[in-house]
Amino acid sequence: MLRATGAVRAVDGVSLEIAPGETLGLVGESGCGKSTLGKAIVRLIKPTAGRILFEDQDISHVSQRALRPLRRNFQMIFQDPAESLDPRMSVRAIVEEPFIIHGLGNRAERIQWVDDLLDRVGLPSSSAERYSFEFSGGQRQRIGIARALALKPKLIVCDEPVSALDVSVQSQILNLLVELQRDFGLSYLFIAHDLSVVKHVSDRVAVMYLGKVVEVASAESIYRDPRHAYTKALLSAIPSHDPMVRRERILLEGDVPSPIDPPEGSAFGHRINHPRYAETIGLDLGLREIAAGHQVAADPCCISDEDWGKIRQEEFQGEGDS
Repeated sequence: MLRATGAVRAVDGVSLEIAPGETLGLVGESGCGKSTLGKAIVRLIKPTAGRILFEDQDISHVSQRALRPLRRNFQMIFQDPAESLDPRMSVRAIVEEPFIIHGLGNRAERIQWVDDLLDRVGLPSSSAERYSFEFSGGQRQRIGIARALALKPKLIVCDEPVSALDVSVQSQILNLLVELQRDFGLSYLFIAHDLSVVKHVSDRVAVMYLGKVVEVASAESIYRDPRHAYTKALLSAIPSHDPMVRRERILLEGDVPSPIDPPEGSAFGHRINHPRYAETIGLDLGLREIAAGHQVAADPCCISDEDWGKIRQEEFQGEGDS
């Protein structure tokens, strides 16, 4: 008999909102829980706790039957188009499939809709009769985008949509996503591990570390004035386009803690063996607003003494008022 010896909290205590027409960038190292969160939002993974609200409707635990009509409103673009597109199906069949599943249109209408979608993502209508393996990586991702657009969703989760592509193609796909958002009023959750890519498309950015969000702010504020030590380390790794500009690289010490046996206190403080780590055991390390629209984890191991003092003072005042 199989016996459970432990559990992994891939996403723990994350609370995010995405406004209509907004792009929220989600960044962090591989394995931090970004893709798990994205898949949970579109219910490819059923969450074990918490709530997922779409337009004030809780979709966390609704049945598959009740979920089907709702799926038209949220779709996903996957990281590797070579894996997410069925090589046995023609491009027309791939893009047409959502219409068939939801019972939309007759054969003639669906043919026209597929041709229009392929044209909108920059592929000729003749592409429809070919197979995905006959295309380049960038062209495959355009097919995946056409499929995601088919049902006119309101939210698209983009799970590292350019990380598997050549650098020369990445900007083309990013520009296409920006154009589609403008034309169709889409909201994006844009998942990536590369902050330079996220900067190009995001209105706000959330930074994840070991299943938790440690900083959320506007893209401008994150890049101009990062407050969390982990965010600063990620930003320092972005290559500069100017060879004359030298950016000080922040090299992180230690290894990412195991999600099976996470530390009792600050996960990042534990990693870098911070002298104040012991203080964080049992402490509420949730997000606090440190400036207008800028939230950061209340973690003395990861923020400046000034920010930590400000958070403690506001909490003390709040306790006094209550």
